[in-house]
Amino acid sequence: MGDTPAYKQYVAGLLAGVSTVAIGHPFDTVKVKLQKHNTGAHGIKYKNSLHCTARILRTEGIRGLYRGATSSFVGMSFESSLVFGIYSQTKQFLQGSTQSSAPQPHVIIPSAAYGGAIISFVLCPSELIKCRMQVQGTDSLVPLTSRYSGPLDCAVKTVKSEGVKGIFRGGGATFLRESIGNAVFFSVYEFVRYHMHSQLNSASSENNNLIDVGVGIVSGGLGGIACWSVVLPLDVAKTIIQTAPDKNTTRNPFQILNSIYRRDGIKGCYTGLGPTICRAFPANAAAIVTWELAIKLLGINRD
Repeated sequence: MGDTPAYKQYVAGLLAGVSTVAIGHPFDTVKVKLQKHNTGAHGIKYKNSLHCTARILRTEGIRGLYRGATSSFVGMSFESSLVFGIYSQTKQFLQGSTQSSAPQPHVIIPSAAYGGAIISFVLCPSELIKCRMQVQGTDSLVPLTSRYSGPLDCAVKTVKSEGVKGIFRGGGATFLRESIGNAVFFSVYEFVRYHMHSQLNSASSENNNLIDVGVGIVSGGLGGIACWSVVLPLDVAKTIIQTAPDKNTTRNPFQILNSIYRRDGIKGCYTGLGPTICRAFPANAAAIVTWELAIKLLGINRD
């Protein structure tokens, strides 16, 4: 990877981000609605993910599931480009001249956490706009006169009412979610990828491309499930912080999780687990398969 131009690693990451949103956004809309409605004291409560999805489709159609997707495409493309690029370059820097095909936790974890921490600053404003757009559709408690006409309108109104600081509301929760989540994701991905390739490397070379895709699907999907199983409570807190109508609401994710836990137990802290796990496997599998394919097409040496 040493002789590869840095921009290629970022291009590969950007393509991974586009495929993540295309596949994962409808699941994300359901997750955000469950987190907003089912953790609140008022308003409609959804029985489960299917009930929520059915209500969106009945009242808004497919378009309702892609509400907020514009800011998500922009945010995820930048986020994915940065996180894969920073991860690759930091990993290369920490490895130095000691190249090893076996995963090295002391290299993977700091590289992934550093990438996650950096991209949280890009992701926070994008996710704030996305979440506010998502919760104003079906069954919203937001009055019609206060709704946003689009992502730009949402951004402008947020800055007008809360200042520039308002667009970064939920930054602490996003920082923790991204640094911890990426460390978990890349650790699981690298270990599963390594062990699957170790088992399958005796297979005939003519099936190599098919094997690579299969390994990418499994390692990326399992990495996504592991990541979200760990960080979902932080994501629940982030959604509540970013969509709370009162700008003086606490921004401490642990205070919010504590109040949810007292009211609804551990189940409340994992609101939206169903659509999150359903989204985590295909969206992250798509990201990894796209990333690895882009790496090959761009002539980047992985190890």
